[in-house]
Amino acid sequence: MKNITANELRKMWLDFFAEKGHAVISSASLIPENDPTVLFTTAGMHPLVPYLLGEKHPAGTRLTDVQKCVRTGDIDEVGDNSHCTFFEMLGNWSLGDYFKKEMIPWSYEFLTSPKYLGLDPERLAVSVFAGDEDCPRDEESARLWEEQGIARDRIFFLPKENNWWGPAGITGPCGPDSEMFIDTGKPKCCDECSPACDCGKYLEIWNDVFMQFNKTAEGTYEPLQQKNVDTGMGLERTLCTLHGKKSVYETDVFAPIIGAIESIGDKKYGESEEATRAIRIVADHVRTSVFIIGDEKGVLCSNVDQGYILRRLLRRAVRYAKSLNIPTGKLSVVAEAVIDEYKEVYPELAVNHDRVIGEINAEEERFEKTLTNGMREFEKLCNYLVGDTISGKASFKLFDTYGFPIEMTIELAREHGLKVNVDDFNKAFEEHRKKSQAGAEQKFKGGLADHSETTTRLHTATHLMHKALKIVLNDENANQKGSNITEERLRFDFTFPRAMTPEEVKEVEKLVNEAIAADVEITCEEMTVEEAKAQGAVGLFTAKYGEKVKVYTMGTFSKEICGGPHAKRTGELGHFRIVKEQSSSAGVRRIKAVLE
Repeated sequence: MKNITANELRKMWLDFFAEKGHAVISSASLIPENDPTVLFTTAGMHPLVPYLLGEKHPAGTRLTDVQKCVRTGDIDEVGDNSHCTFFEMLGNWSLGDYFKKEMIPWSYEFLTSPKYLGLDPERLAVSVFAGDEDCPRDEESARLWEEQGIARDRIFFLPKENNWWGPAGITGPCGPDSEMFIDTGKPKCCDECSPACDCGKYLEIWNDVFMQFNKTAEGTYEPLQQKNVDTGMGLERTLCTLHGKKSVYETDVFAPIIGAIESIGDKKYGESEEATRAIRIVADHVRTSVFIIGDEKGVLCSNVDQGYILRRLLRRAVRYAKSLNIPTGKLSVVAEAVIDEYKEVYPELAVNHDRVIGEINAEEERFEKTLTNGMREFEKLCNYLVGDTISGKASFKLFDTYGFPIEMTIELAREHGLKVNVDDFNKAFEEHRKKSQAGAEQKFKGGLADHSETTTRLHTATHLMHKALKIVLNDENANQKGSNITEERLRFDFTFPRAMTPEEVKEVEKLVNEAIAADVEITCEEMTVEEAKAQGAVGLFTAKYGEKVKVYTMGTFSKEICGGPHAKRTGELGHFRIVKEQSSSAGVRRIKAVLE
């Protein structure tokens, strides 16, 4: 196998699909635009759902990119060989253009050609959809793989739980997929051994999703207006496979980060199972935190939504840093290594360097105070303890309220000649985890926000409000930091150093309602970023040079770069009213507003 670097793999991927007529597009923000259903961009297809449903993309019908992604559902698994909270997804899309007969041969070419990954075809295995009452058996994909040279006994027909890509939410685009695996050479675990097993014989490397259905609210599957292709190859996992490593943490993207951790602690990667796990957790959590804070719409630590996840990641990193004897205030050294590793690919990290380092240092300091309070609680607990065992309930309170890992509580208890009821702690922890997971699933189901008439009007109103804020506050730097829209209200975060006065709030309302009353047509043009800047459009200029974007104009009042959806005229919006103006985080204000 080729021993290529992360930079070489990114370039190889983008060059391959550019040669196949794909437009290379920039990674979208980690913070989803106007989406109340998810905290972070969780997959490469996430920002492209409107276009998979038929909306026209300014770059055309063939796209490819490397997308930043964050998934925190398995945060407690981080530290093993494969789990990461941040990862990069190599992707390509056909928006109603090519389909299976083009994609499968391209997949085989990229995987096996000496010009690209150069994998041994004899080590490849693939899976295709077995079929059910909703969708027929995917014999077409199986035939196309056979035509490439994959033997029939290495083509596995698997059910929906293995080879079906569901909609991002409850409804939406979906369809059968075909996954590609490398045979590690391990013996079969049983006669029925297949890529569906967890025995480790087959390692997934790529997934081609053939989106040809729309799942309706009634649970039925209807053909999509356009057939799409959505593929995804995880960069870290692919590097791990190509290098023949046991862990993604042993690839080149993690080497300088782990080196920085070792330089400030007294333990080395590989010296023990405990040290290796702790180093992996610190490396992953600091890397993810840097990307969240340094994002174009970067957030800061708080007790809600993305800010809460960020706080949890950083505090968990601090806890494990202590087990490596890393002094307080030194996580910024690790953050600097992350920025240096990725700044050429993601220049926003260098642009937001000071914000990243400042927030990590501030959160370390805040957590140190929390730990001090936790130690007081532990001493109090010891003084009133009956017997020699700290209950699971008490040890869980130390964990949940003061951030004490159970390992820390056990160590402290041992120093005091005490024991900890670990079984009861694990039960309390598991109960808490299930409740938290259920709450998260209820609030963030994983799909994109709907494009209903109500949310579309609210989304349109955010543009008018954004412009009004710049006028009333006399500050062109009062820029959007994020938005969250439901059918009931809009929520809009923007950079500003102080609370707005009641008079300023009323003036913003007045300007927005005047723009609505003007009832002008809302027009959309496609142009390059440079052209948009020249016309004075507002937006996050994250696209690459020459890349086309959509610019929405509302008369002479507002001109912004945005991906949609929008009303046709401002007069459709109704009466705009600000319900609340408050602090979101340091230097960021939050407005909640409604349309009546």
